[in-house]
Amino acid sequence: MATYTEQDWDGKAYPNDLEGNVDPVSSAYASPEEVIREDDVAGRNPIFRRLRKIFDMGVEARGIERVPEDERNGQHTIGLLLFWWSVNMVVSTVPIGLLAQAYYTLTFRSAVAAIVSFTALGAACTAFIATLGPKTGLRTMVITRYTMGFVGATIFSFLNILTQLGFSVTAVILGGQTLTNVSDGKLPLEASIVLVGVLALVLCFVGYNAMHYWERYAWILLFVFYCCMWGLASKRGFQMDLQQASQATGKEYAGDFLSFGGIVFSSASGWAPVAADFNCRLPSTIKPWKVFILTWFGLMVPLLFVEILSAALMTVPDYAAAFEEGSAGGVLSEVFEPWKGGGKFILVIFAFSIISNCIPNTYSAALSFQTLLPVFQKIPRALWTVLVFVIYTVAAVAGREHFSEILSNFLAILGYWVAFFVIVVLEEHYIFRYWFHRNGHNSSGPARGYDLAVYDKPRQLPIGAAGIFACCCGAGAAIVGMAQVWYIGPVGKLFGEYGGDLGFEMSAIVTAIVFPPLRYLEYRVFRR
Repeated sequence: MATYTEQDWDGKAYPNDLEGNVDPVSSAYASPEEVIREDDVAGRNPIFRRLRKIFDMGVEARGIERVPEDERNGQHTIGLLLFWWSVNMVVSTVPIGLLAQAYYTLTFRSAVAAIVSFTALGAACTAFIATLGPKTGLRTMVITRYTMGFVGATIFSFLNILTQLGFSVTAVILGGQTLTNVSDGKLPLEASIVLVGVLALVLCFVGYNAMHYWERYAWILLFVFYCCMWGLASKRGFQMDLQQASQATGKEYAGDFLSFGGIVFSSASGWAPVAADFNCRLPSTIKPWKVFILTWFGLMVPLLFVEILSAALMTVPDYAAAFEEGSAGGVLSEVFEPWKGGGKFILVIFAFSIISNCIPNTYSAALSFQTLLPVFQKIPRALWTVLVFVIYTVAAVAGREHFSEILSNFLAILGYWVAFFVIVVLEEHYIFRYWFHRNGHNSSGPARGYDLAVYDKPRQLPIGAAGIFACCCGAGAAIVGMAQVWYIGPVGKLFGEYGGDLGFEMSAIVTAIVFPPLRYLEYRVFRR
């Protein structure tokens, strides 16, 4: 007997019944005893109860527990677009475009071609993962349990913690450099790093709603300042063919293009492991295509705008020289130098723009800590954010003099695991939890879809062996195709002395081939 209906991924309505024959793809139904409400979380154990006052004041108590349908609303729908605008329209995006000429000898035109194509691909990866948030009400790393099982999701959570810490380290170093340059060295770099990090901690400590309100407006002033940068740089004189003589040709050029493209891809796809964390409180009835489009444009617009601008800055000889002397912070100081005190004020704003970038990193890393082991859920998400802040601040202070090296190496390697992560989740969703069911095959098992009541029950989730093995194959393929300063794989060596980085492409292709047959075999053996 049908009790109610809800919208599926294609916007159609399918009946649910009392015997549990719910729509197999994305049912938001869960029995009452499985629903964990915000008040339940706030009173979970003595640690939570001691913090009850701050939860009552608005600090988010919920961690990785599923958000029930009646605790969601659509107030952050358009905010999903603006959220990603603010996250990426920050000063830490500027160095990515600078690397095209500084490290890979690409001309401005080649840099723009790489930025547009690889950003579009990376943003699509993030946008797909974002569509899973509203339909499940779960955080990204918890969703991976339906593909990788508990053990695999723990591995992904560990990788995600390293990723978000890496993003935060590069962000606070650049913000600190900018503050120190503005103060003419009077404010030590170490103190600048800590100051920026503390301000970011406050908002992500409060949680979901505070972050969305901040990110909804933070991009506006920064957009104005970036427009000012275009004007100031044009007065100095762009020389778009400045790198033409030094740009490599043939295989060496292809290698440089691919290596820089890998960094650009990672800057956009690096948000995929956290994409569902920031829309899991949207209603399940929101159309997936709407979530995809809002997320994709939310990434594309700021990343293209800022990275193309920074690539153009390197065609101005004065700015290129400033990069050699003072890295990205030196370039920004040189750009606003004609405005004297006004320019320094703008640089201070840029330095604190890092807050918008650190907020999602810190927030999601804290959630990933909770996903590592069930016992870690007993510690509130807010306290995990404090630990994350301490770790990345200490790491940033230790690596403060090697910003460009950290950025280029970190972003390139990041793309390797994000590629196989996105592939296994995508294939699990469209083959085993969607396509088979829609075509009348295998109406039980993984094709029945996400049983949202078992997200924290290891014995009812997939074993994860297929996903883990496929990802290991993808990691091996990435090693074969990678090209880093410290190692160049056999395929990477095909592109000349310095190689060409095909790591994320190789990782994605091999994983996509290996996972489906292994996942089907796993289901046939374990029936889950």
